[in-house]
Formats: sequence, structure tokens, C-alpha cells
Amino acid sequence: MSSESTIEIEVGGPWLKLDPPMVLGEAPIFRPSDNTLHWNDCLDNPPEIHILQLDPKTGDAAGEVRTLKLADSVTVQLFRRDHPGSYICAYYQGVAFLDEATGELEIVKEIIPTSDRGIRRFNDGGVDAAGRFWLAEIDVKAMPWGAGNIPKDYTPIGRLWRYDPDGTLTQMESGLACGNGIGWSPDNKTMYLNDSVSQIVWAYDFDLPTGNLSNKRIFIDRREAGGEPDGMVLDFHGNLWIAMWGAHSVMCFDPTGKQTKTIKFTAKNMACTTFGGPNYDELYIASARDRSATAAADDDGGQMFRYKVGVKGLPKYEFAG
Repeated sequence: MSSESTIEIEVGGPWLKLDPPMVLGEAPIFRPSDNTLHWNDCLDNPPEIHILQLDPKTGDAAGEVRTLKLADSVTVQLFRRDHPGSYICAYYQGVAFLDEATGELEIVKEIIPTSDRGIRRFNDGGVDAAGRFWLAEIDVKAMPWGAGNIPKDYTPIGRLWRYDPDGTLTQMESGLACGNGIGWSPDNKTMYLNDSVSQIVWAYDFDLPTGNLSNKRIFIDRREAGGEPDGMVLDFHGNLWIAMWGAHSVMCFDPTGKQTKTIKFTAKNMACTTFGGPNYDELYIASARDRSATAAADDDGGQMFRYKVGVKGLPKYEFAG
């Protein structure tokens, strides 16, 4: 939902200018132990992981971006609690571990067979407070229809999975067009899941001890207001900060689903967010090139952006396996 009292804030150009720009910047994560920012470009050829040292006092870039070339597309990567230097990640077909030093991928669980790679692939994911990894799929057929244009007689085939530290894999949801932006409320009683192409943010009752979901409901509906909810983080007050693909913005929604702020950027396709910086109150946002026929010549897609929200963000949890 939206409100006439929504605050709109204009932000300048990119915080970090990359040359060449990324094709699709995704999944930024901040590691406070060494003040590094990590993100990926899953559509580059070859796909890449980027790692940047930040100044511990200011949160500014401190040095050059280190780039890892990957053997397959990694769409989201998160840290492992007891394995420094290793990520758990979703690659196009399932779960893998990724070595931060070498970029070597270790396939852990193939979920989508190679024969189905043309109809499904993994997209976004998150780790809950119990250390379980959640990963959501894209329905490849649904993507070209675009936001709001999925035929009414078509049921998307994207799924949501939960991968536990003991290796157990459980399908948790189906019917997704573009699963995105998984997050949890500060009390761990609600899980949120974005479906970008369907333009809906879903909410579920979440049981932390078991990882079970119930009481699915629409939390935010953008089908009339516009924008595709993409990557997302939450702050300590339970506000959702959602990168809104196609809308030049990150939007803030309070715990009731009311839109309170729109932060405008110079890139049309804002893709994914993370909290970081010395006080954990700054958003670092990855964006994507606008590859459409109507792309503006001065669009800053494919660059990294930054915005100080002044509210402390929730950390991104680490996988317990």
C-alpha cells in the first residue's frame, strides 16, 4: 500500500562507479569483522563476485574492488558461521559452497536438473536466525511477460526451498514467478518473500524452532502502484527496505505495510540492498543496467549506491553448516 504522506528523498549519483558497469549487481552483504562488502554480478560473462574493503570509520571504499571469476552463475551468496572464507550460495541449479579466495564452486545439492535449466533457475535467498538457508526460484517462462502481464490462466512454477545445516532439503512454497527478497521480522515471527514479476510481497507466520510457514497473506501489493519488489532488508524497527526494480528507488514500508519513504536514485533498476557501515545504519545497493530499448543514455544502472538511513539494520544471518 502507499500513502499521501510518503517522504520522497533524491539521492545523487553512484557511490562506487564500476567500469564497465555490472550487468546485474546482486546480493550485497557486509562483514563487520573485517569491514568488507561482497556482492555479485550474476549475468556477466563469466559471472563474478566482487569484494571491497571499507573504511571502518566512514564506510567509504578503501582500495580497489577484488574480483573473482566464477564457473557458473551465483545469484546470492551468504557467509557461513563456522567456515571463514566460505560462502553458501545459490547457483542456477541449487546449493553450493564458494571459496572466497579462489572462486571455486563446490556443488552441495543440485535441485534443478540441467534439463530444466531453461524453465527454472535460482534467484535470491536468505539465512534465518537458526542458520537455515532459504532459496527461491525464477520461472524462466514468466519473466518475458513482465510485471503485471502474466496471463490469468498461467500458474508460475517457481519454488521456495529450505536447506538445513544437516543437509535436509524441503520445498516450502510453489507458484512463484520471480522469487526475491527473503527477510524476517525482528522477533522472527514473520517471514517476507517478494515476487517481483507478480509485484507482491508475501508475509507468512514463521516458526523459528521448526522453520515452518503458515498463514500466507499479501503484505504489499504493487500491481497498481508500480515497481517490482526486488532485494530487501529489514531494520530493528521492523521496517522493510525494498529495492524497487524499474522504479529508480528503494522504498521503505513500516510493519503494517504502509509505505513511508521513497529514496530515488539515478539508476532505473535498483536490485538488492544490505545494511553496513560503522553503525550498521547505511544501505549499500546494487543495481543493474537497463538493457531495454527505451533505456536512458544517462542511466547509472550497473553501479553501486549508498544511502544513510539513520536507523540500525538487522544483520544478515550466517549459515550454520
